[in-house]
Amino acid sequence: MSRLPISKRVFPGSGSEIGQDTGPAQKKIRKDPDTVKPQTAATIIGGRRAPVAATRAPISRPVRSVGAATLAVAPSRGVLKQSIASTTARGNMRQSGAPTASKPGGGGVIKRNKWDLKGKVTDMEDKLRNYQTRVKSTNQENEVLKGSMAQNQSKVAEMDRELQKQRKQISEYEEELQALSGVQAELERVCSDKSTLQTELSNLQGKYRVMETLRDSQETELQTLKMKLSVQESTLTRVQATLRDTEEEVRSLKETVAEQKDELHDGEMERRRLHNTIQELKGNIRVFCRVRPLVDGGLTKHIQLPASDIKMITLAKTEESHTGKTADTQKNYNFSFDRVFGPQASQQEVFEEISLLVQSALDGYNVCCFAYGQTGSGKTYTMEGDEFDATRGVIPRAVQQIFKAAEKLGTQGWEFSFTASFVEIYNETLRDLLYTGKASKRPEHEIRKATNNEVTITNLTYEKVSNEDQVLGLIVLANQNRSTAQTAQNDRSSRSHSVFQLDIEGVNVGRDIKCKSTLCLVDLAGSERMLKSQSQGERFKEMTAINGSLSNLGIVITALANKESYVPYRNSKLTYLLQGCLGGNSKTLMFVNIAPEQDSFGETLNSLRFASKVNDCVIGTASANRK
Repeated sequence: MSRLPISKRVFPGSGSEIGQDTGPAQKKIRKDPDTVKPQTAATIIGGRRAPVAATRAPISRPVRSVGAATLAVAPSRGVLKQSIASTTARGNMRQSGAPTASKPGGGGVIKRNKWDLKGKVTDMEDKLRNYQTRVKSTNQENEVLKGSMAQNQSKVAEMDRELQKQRKQISEYEEELQALSGVQAELERVCSDKSTLQTELSNLQGKYRVMETLRDSQETELQTLKMKLSVQESTLTRVQATLRDTEEEVRSLKETVAEQKDELHDGEMERRRLHNTIQELKGNIRVFCRVRPLVDGGLTKHIQLPASDIKMITLAKTEESHTGKTADTQKNYNFSFDRVFGPQASQQEVFEEISLLVQSALDGYNVCCFAYGQTGSGKTYTMEGDEFDATRGVIPRAVQQIFKAAEKLGTQGWEFSFTASFVEIYNETLRDLLYTGKASKRPEHEIRKATNNEVTITNLTYEKVSNEDQVLGLIVLANQNRSTAQTAQNDRSSRSHSVFQLDIEGVNVGRDIKCKSTLCLVDLAGSERMLKSQSQGERFKEMTAINGSLSNLGIVITALANKESYVPYRNSKLTYLLQGCLGGNSKTLMFVNIAPEQDSFGETLNSLRFASKVNDCVIGTASANRK
């Protein structure tokens, strides 16, 4: 950018020129001194662009003197600025080759881009040259005016003031020019960064194209999702309709289930009532007879079991003639019981006959089942069996049935809790078979009868059980602690009465029903005669205690059969413990076990006679323990 030389300057009135150059602007002013077209120039000060408005103003005005002479007055500062801006703009256009446009009326209008700072600087220089030209013209006019100075001193003073203003304006222009020089340097720096900006712009354009591509793909995906959403909404509408139908069906099914539960409950209660009626018709004390098979597997001749009648058993005995004149005679002893099982009867067949009685325990009835017979007749086998499933006895099978039935009733709203205990009566002394402490610290036990006629034993171990395996484990422990010994009739004879009790408590919260019962399973010690057992010492004492308790049991049974007012339950610990089962609110079953050997005929006959007395007993109707 070329700077305007300002070395040749003089102030008005000195007669010297400010500038020697005259440009097109000066010629324009001389050609048309009256008016100047308004121009718009941009003045950049401190890096900012400030518009300078140009207004139309007369360049000169006539002044009438005494001699009717016309004086040319210097243009005002606003007109001077317009002229300088116009001249500078035209000069820039010539240098930069920028296009120009003309308005009607002959005035030229210059249009430059906002970023063309260099052109604007050039315009300012042209303005300055034009101004210098105008100053020179003004000086010339001042020479003309000197002749009439005396006549127009007031006008000269005014022109001096105007000249001072123009000088001040020139100073301002110089400051603006210096500011524009700084702007030019800034512009050059910006131009150097232009390539970097263009690179960044191209990168941004590339990113923009990528984003447009991504936007297009996302719009496509959005349209796909909208289509899927539309399909899912229609599917949801169908599903909701199906769900409403299903909910309606579920409500209907729930109502049906509730009705069926009520019917099932009513059916269960009716089953219990009919089941109890059947048990009462069979008798609340029932007697089953079971014949043990021979050791060698043969058949016995003195015991006869009619094939056509499963309730009859006959003992046949051949008697010799005392005189010798008549032939030997055969005497038969016939007995009838609720059921007679022969030597071939299996454990499963035996239990099926009492399974309905075991079910009564869950219905709220006290149930007692005990085995009676001589030593070696198979009582323990009938009640306990062995570890194999096929030969398990009444106790493990009853426990299994109880828990299975309880689980089934659980679906009808029943909840059951079970408590097990195991006690033996040895030499008229109570012993806890589930005791695991030291033998020297065994507690003493007594039988107590509560006000509600419930029989309990003090200091006895009561175990909470919840499944069959726990009960079977207690049975194994009890068998290990039970008193046994070898006799002449049996290698391992039970020398005590064992009593297993399972206390059952059931509650149906939904029906507000509670029940409580006890399942009592008893394995009595075997009766025996002293001559056959050859018991001596401690064995003799045990035999005496066993026979005494069994005799007292027979006395109690006889008293019940004869409906006597006093029944001597307290004569032995056995009858006192079983009084609730024999004469109380209970359903009772007795197994009479008999040995098939010929030399056991007397004991077998006594056992069958005792069982017949029991079978003749009537203890009344048992009632369920319900609340």
